[in-house]
Amino acid sequence: MKIALLAASGRAGSTILNELISRGHEVIAVVRNLDRLPADLPASVTRVQADLNDQEQIAKIIAGADAVVSAFGPSSSDSRYTTDQSYTDQLVGVTENAIDAVKKAGIPRLLVVGGAGSLFFSPGVTVLDSGYWPEPYVAIARSHVKAFAALRASEINWTYFSPPMMIDLGERTGQFRLGGDDVIFDSNGKNWISFEDYAIALVDELEKPEHERQRFTIGY
Repeated sequence: MKIALLAASGRAGSTILNELISRGHEVIAVVRNLDRLPADLPASVTRVQADLNDQEQIAKIIAGADAVVSAFGPSSSDSRYTTDQSYTDQLVGVTENAIDAVKKAGIPRLLVVGGAGSLFFSPGVTVLDSGYWPEPYVAIARSHVKAFAALRASEINWTYFSPPMMIDLGERTGQFRLGGDDVIFDSNGKNWISFEDYAIALVDELEKPEHERQRFTIGY
């Protein structure tokens, strides 16, 4: 498959890129700064520098792809990440631009690296409203909720992949569980995943679609 990967150099994007490469897919790796991509990428990867807010540019870049994956997220190293929702709402704009670009270019699917805040922690109670979500990350969670709403309101074939409340670089185990709108807890009551296993499940979904026009999630 030919996959256009937006924001291919972040933690989610880079692990997804590695997973796509390992499975032999052709990748259009779209980034703001080409220097953030590894220098030794194989010939199956086309590096493209682009502004993800430029819908026309993105539509041209992704033309001919079998699917688009958006792994964009505002930089968490910026102090505004924990204080200013107008900053984290960049995510909403990029998602809306990706939706419009996918529609314009006639791409069959858009798969978005989502957020955990809108998952249900318990019946009728979202993670964001559960009291367990850290206050510094409320702004980005609310931005993810808005981006998810934009997808659901769109006419394209979308998939929204919510990570658990805890996700970090770790091991590629291939052992995990998938779910829909509810948080997945392990035997110790923990909701977590490695980026590496998240990437496995995302590429599995690309190869064998099971959640078109749906949200799904993952956990151990």
